[in-house]
Amino acid sequence: MKIFCTGASGYIGGSVAAHLVAAGHQVTGLVRSPEKADAVRARGIEPLSGTLDDAEILAQAARAADVVINAASADHTGAVDALLGALAGSGKAFIHTSGSSIIGTQSKGQRSDAVFDEDTPFTPSPARAARVALNELILSYRDKGCRPVIICPSLIYGIGHGVGRDSVQVPFLIKLAKKRGNAAHAGPGENVWSNVHIDDLVTLYALAIEKAPAGAFYFAENGEGSMREVCEAINRMLGFAGSPSAMSMEEAAAEWGEGTAENTMASNSRVRAVRARQLGWKPQARSLIEEIEQGCYR
Repeated sequence: MKIFCTGASGYIGGSVAAHLVAAGHQVTGLVRSPEKADAVRARGIEPLSGTLDDAEILAQAARAADVVINAASADHTGAVDALLGALAGSGKAFIHTSGSSIIGTQSKGQRSDAVFDEDTPFTPSPARAARVALNELILSYRDKGCRPVIICPSLIYGIGHGVGRDSVQVPFLIKLAKKRGNAAHAGPGENVWSNVHIDDLVTLYALAIEKAPAGAFYFAENGEGSMREVCEAINRMLGFAGSPSAMSMEEAAAEWGEGTAENTMASNSRVRAVRARQLGWKPQARSLIEEIEQGCYR
């Protein structure tokens, strides 16, 4: 198939694009610079120069493709409007990447026992209300003659398959541990995130292209752990003795920015990928703790 992918030089989009190229598909990837164009071309992806604000470039690429994957931004309404506007009435698949912080609870590092699957009602935090509204807009296009599907990953780990090699949370924590000589979490670190290996995530995209019905929404996870447990594994991996330290929210915001500290590093996001498994998804990569201690982060 001919596949158009935004975010083709990024972590998720680049990994998905590389997986699809390896499966024999023709992938065109949106890139913002000549350097990124060369990098994706070297991986078998045909570069298309442009940005998410270039509505006509996006629309032309969508019309020329059999499948569109949006992995550049979970929040860019203009790009979604351009892509879905071009796909309406075509019957083609539009695979959009969201993120499980939509159900996140801002808890300053405290644990929450709330767990969500795809059918659990929730009220998003103010920081994620616009993202949830965009998801609802995307899924409404199931009634407009195309096949919108949303994949909503939890914390992603592992080395990317494409140009973008690193995810967000785990590299942030490792970098901070190396700087301080000890791993550190925001608040008490009892907050829990579900997680998924990038190797497993890319197989869900391929499966969704093949099988997902119009209007489908899938969480992606294969386990969960607290930020403290992640930091303890980082200390063991780096050979640092003792327990991780607890940062104040002010310290965490100074390290990562207030939004990232509140909504990613100190929040809870506990989901269950019930529908993805019903679709036939079978995640099998090593766990997050094993990956830190024995795998790619060593």
